[in-house]
Amino acid sequence: MSDNPLNAKNDAGPRASRKSPGAGESQFRLLRERRFAPFFWTQFLGAMNDNVFKVGFTSLVTFQAARFSGVDPKTAAFLISAIFIVPFVLFSATSGQIADKYDKAALARLVKSFEIVVMLIGGAGFLLHSAPLLYLCTFLMGVHSTVFGPVKYAYLPQHLKGTELVGGNGLVEMGTFVAILIGTIIGGAAAGAAEHGALWLAAACLAFAIVGRVVSGFVPKSEASQRDLRINWNPVSETWRNLKLARSDRTVFLSLLGISWLWFVGATFLTSFFNFAKDVLSANPDVVTILLATFSLGIGSGSLLCERLSKHRVEIGLVPLGSIGISVFAIDLFFASHRLAPAPHLLNVSEFLLVLRHWRILADLFLLAMFGGFYSVPLYALIQARSQPTHRARIIAANNILNSFFMIVSALMALALTSVGVGIPGLFLVTALLNVLVAVYIYSLVPEFLLRFIAWMLVHTFYRIRLVDAARIPSHGAAVLVCNHVSYVDAVVIMAESPRPIRFVMDHRIFRTPFIGWLFRHVKAIPIAPAHEDAELLARAYQSCQRALEDGDLICIFPEGKLTRTGDMNPFRHGISEILRRHPAPVVPMALRGLWGSVFSRDQNAQWPRPIRRGVMTRLTLAVGEPIAPEDATPQHLQDRVTALRGARR
Repeated sequence: MSDNPLNAKNDAGPRASRKSPGAGESQFRLLRERRFAPFFWTQFLGAMNDNVFKVGFTSLVTFQAARFSGVDPKTAAFLISAIFIVPFVLFSATSGQIADKYDKAALARLVKSFEIVVMLIGGAGFLLHSAPLLYLCTFLMGVHSTVFGPVKYAYLPQHLKGTELVGGNGLVEMGTFVAILIGTIIGGAAAGAAEHGALWLAAACLAFAIVGRVVSGFVPKSEASQRDLRINWNPVSETWRNLKLARSDRTVFLSLLGISWLWFVGATFLTSFFNFAKDVLSANPDVVTILLATFSLGIGSGSLLCERLSKHRVEIGLVPLGSIGISVFAIDLFFASHRLAPAPHLLNVSEFLLVLRHWRILADLFLLAMFGGFYSVPLYALIQARSQPTHRARIIAANNILNSFFMIVSALMALALTSVGVGIPGLFLVTALLNVLVAVYIYSLVPEFLLRFIAWMLVHTFYRIRLVDAARIPSHGAAVLVCNHVSYVDAVVIMAESPRPIRFVMDHRIFRTPFIGWLFRHVKAIPIAPAHEDAELLARAYQSCQRALEDGDLICIFPEGKLTRTGDMNPFRHGISEILRRHPAPVVPMALRGLWGSVFSRDQNAQWPRPIRRGVMTRLTLAVGEPIAPEDATPQHLQDRVTALRGARR
């Protein structure tokens, strides 16, 4: 919302049901639109070709090592992964600048033309069984992905609406892992062909590169974000500059670290699958395809579910949920696989699936990956939404730098642990335990993630929430939210449904309670007291509200000043007028319906919400009205608007 508030028009009554842009529409509609579809298929084909090549190469050197002199099959998968990542360290900073300076559609076409040349080199490596050529191709494919990465994630916010970002990112994440799945199947099948496997791999990689170049020609023009940018070609100084740029927003930078940690976890699992299948599961290369397919379907499912769970907005409360699920199922994967008896021969797919314990392993992989989708999609959307458009690609480049560093550390950790005798299940357990430590560390630094998770879980466990015109909560700029005060969890409900952090003005007694007080201290709530109780605290509260609005924050106040004891609203007090006198800002009226009578209210006949009583979720509504200009926001006018929004239901 701009700093010029809208006058109150067309008041939204209690039955208003207008939806925010994109609400109720499937994210799959984007696949029919030119602004998204050609770009989606371009990145899809690139990701698929990466994996046809890498899986084919890894499979050949793991199961047909005799054809490649000087290659250790036990470490080849980790080495291939490390070589692929090195260009991200060397060239990400330069790639971010290029993506900010030039048309992203033109860059996409240039990258896809380069891919054709790279695959000609890779094809020669397959046909000649030349490990040096294949390692060179691996490095060049890393260069290809390094240049395309900033283009990929800077393109989305330039062509998608804010309400489409989560859905668009979900589709891209889903598409990437479906591409990994298909590439894995093709690469594994081609490598397994006894006579002509190398020829099939060479032909497939070249064909997909050509098709990707054709599709990239349909990507719509995407204007440069900063055409006058002077490119610094020194990768060391520019890498440091990009990291400093990313650190300018603490939440964004820690989100980058969170994504990079997920790549650490993902790389550890994905690069272990070949040895996991051969040495732990006693299975042939076709079972590797089953493992990768399960993992890819899990990531894709989690990525798509994010759109539904987040209601078309960036819901960072899903991030802690994702990290919890990753650790839980990675630990269970260790217990499911660490004492498997070796089979007399390498099992094929049908033999592998006949063992009941193997289904537990597949379930763990699927659920681990699904929670990984819950973790990654909101973080990518958060970075895109909160980064400045002029240097968004360089922020993504900083992300790629961090990703590559974490993935190299992942490869080094795997090499070190396996060299001292730690098996693949042990590697999974170490990764799961490290994930717990990293999650605790990140959420202690940025409580916003954990608090949104707590609010999201509390609200969505007990209630089925209906939002009315929630898009009226401004996504940018200062504003004051006013709402009726029905229960002790009003602020938690509003926090869970807001697209951005809110600073709540609340009674100092609630602020000092053990759990709720801890929660609201971390969201920088503003304690307030009546003048006759603590005049100094009241003055500090007004000063804090003024500073918050000057900083462009949202604040929320319950003008009744106390919880209702009857379900009807108490008179609105004049504190809101004092806040607006110090700093005029738009005022957004809101109303909660359905909390009166719950155990969280002061109703004498209060009952627990229905999941505890009858297994049916209680319905709750949050209705948001048109913004009101500060000069019109008198206490009586605000009370009339909130009363109209609430209607007869309390």
